[in-house]
Amino acid sequence: MEKIAVVDLGGQYTHLIARRVRQLRVYSEVVSPQIEAEELKAYKGIILSGGPSSVYAKDATLPDRALFKLGIPVLGICYGVQVLAHFLGGKVEKGEKREY
Repeated sequence: MEKIAVVDLGGQYTHLIARRVRQLRVYSEVVSPQIEAEELKAYKGIILSGGPSSVYAKDATLPDRALFKLGIPVLGICYGVQVLAHFLGGKVEKGEKREY
């Protein structure tokens, strides 16, 4: 069975994202950010959900960096985009206007 992993990075919409994926008739599972990359090999895609943190915060919730070496498509939403940029050589900067 093909399935999508939704990595819960602390956002309030994580379960909503997983439900929307299921409504598209694709099985999805919400997984912990502590999941090891090796376990993510069982998925056809990974969604990094949102969250209220910054990747530069001392206590930032970050997934296993090795997930980017699996060759599996990764979609970042909100905080998940910060994680993508941070791990793949980009830079996250504070905007003029704070948005959630």
